[in-house]
Amino acid sequence: MRREPGLRERALRLLARREHSCAELARKLRAHLQPGDDLEFLLEDLSRRKLLSDERYAESRAHALSRKFGASRVAQELRARGVGKELASAASGAVRESEAERALAVWRRKFRAPAESREERARQMRFLQGRGFSFDAIRAVIGRKSGDETE
Repeated sequence: MRREPGLRERALRLLARREHSCAELARKLRAHLQPGDDLEFLLEDLSRRKLLSDERYAESRAHALSRKFGASRVAQELRARGVGKELASAASGAVRESEAERALAVWRRKFRAPAESREERARQMRFLQGRGFSFDAIRAVIGRKSGDETE
């Protein structure tokens, strides 16, 4: 007969797979609470032992998301996962530095050719905007491809 893992064991298994934000881990563990379990104490203990870190989570998640998304979308995704606004802004700020180059890479994977019409140009701009890239980054990519860099 197999015994049900305890809350600490379950938390460590989740953290061994990947980084989690404190809020995300709490949400996953709440479904497995037993009488006598102290979730808040466990989360504080894991943080104190540096096994759980919102800063580390924000940094790694921002890095992973930056391949496909712009800084504003990265910040939005981090806040949705329970990371504080200041921490999400700091993590997405590091992403913002290379936004134009990443927008160009995302654009190349999706479109590969400059827009031939205004409608196609608008579609490409909306795509990059939906990915969370700043208007300056979008303008650098689409403007360069359309040949109107002088605007």
